[in-house]
Amino acid sequence: MKRTMALLCGLLVAIGAGAVRADEYSDTVELFQKAGESADFFKHCYGHAVFPTVGKGGLVVGGAYGTGHVFREGAYIGDSSVIQLSVGFQAGGQAYSQIVFFEDKRALDEFTTGDYAFGADVNAVAITAAAGATAGTDGASASASATERTARTTGRYVKGMAVFTIVKGGAMYQAAVAGQKFRFKPKK
Repeated sequence: MKRTMALLCGLLVAIGAGAVRADEYSDTVELFQKAGESADFFKHCYGHAVFPTVGKGGLVVGGAYGTGHVFREGAYIGDSSVIQLSVGFQAGGQAYSQIVFFEDKRALDEFTTGDYAFGADVNAVAITAAAGATAGTDGASASASATERTARTTGRYVKGMAVFTIVKGGAMYQAAVAGQKFRFKPKK
């Protein structure tokens, strides 16, 4: 079991932490700006964290990993990493982009305390070409298209944060208990 977890973690780091080009961040932001209601969040948020690629995979035991940048009022303030471990019925792998919007200073400050974990009440809106589907950070998954520009989504702030995802590729079935944890490191 330990060997399986070590291999899985190594694979997720390779998928999620591959060399991220600077323009990947702007490309990812542009996708979210053109996708349904997530565009409106840019107009009114205090800040946001963008993760161009989060790699996710599992077979009974699973996980996800990715790195991103955090912005306050449009200015880069530091880096963040996301990790997710899950146990339960699941199989497959996928890569997705994720953005976390912060409604106000309090929400951003909470996220940037160093280590932050989403509660079970925070869900991610999966931006899809079909009818809007939601995927929770508690383990549900959905499919999406990173090229669909007319996607319809609905999102709302929960405790000052709103989360959106766009699946980049892969397929995964999951019915598991999982939670995302973030680590923030201020820019030097």
